[in-house]
Amino acid sequence: MKIFEKHVEYGNPILDKSFKFSSRVVKFYLIKIKDEYHLKDLFKQFLRCGTSIGANIAESQEAASKKDFINKLSIALKEARESEYWLKLLKESSILNEKEFFSLMNDCDELIRLLVSILKKSKEN
Repeated sequence: MKIFEKHVEYGNPILDKSFKFSSRVVKFYLIKIKDEYHLKDLFKQFLRCGTSIGANIAESQEAASKKDFINKLSIALKEARESEYWLKLLKESSILNEKEFFSLMNDCDELIRLLVSILKKSKEN
């Protein structure tokens, strides 16, 4: 059984961007694991944290309280920072080329900036 989904869009910029980033991380993992299976542990770490960003952001949308909302987004930010770490390591180890690195890093950096902004405003209010 195959499930077809034309285009997922939440209508919320952070949800949309985090979902697209997660999708890219999954595709990256599936491509790299075929060519460089011996590095599967590194790729799996990036897969886990890269997809966790969007999952925590999605979960924050149903937070029970403001404190819970901030907590979920704080976890998403931590996962984004970890993704940034793995991207830098993969680049420095010559596993990612410049184009792959900057493409993924720009998306990750954008998520970090959005999360920092949202958290800052949420904590002020």
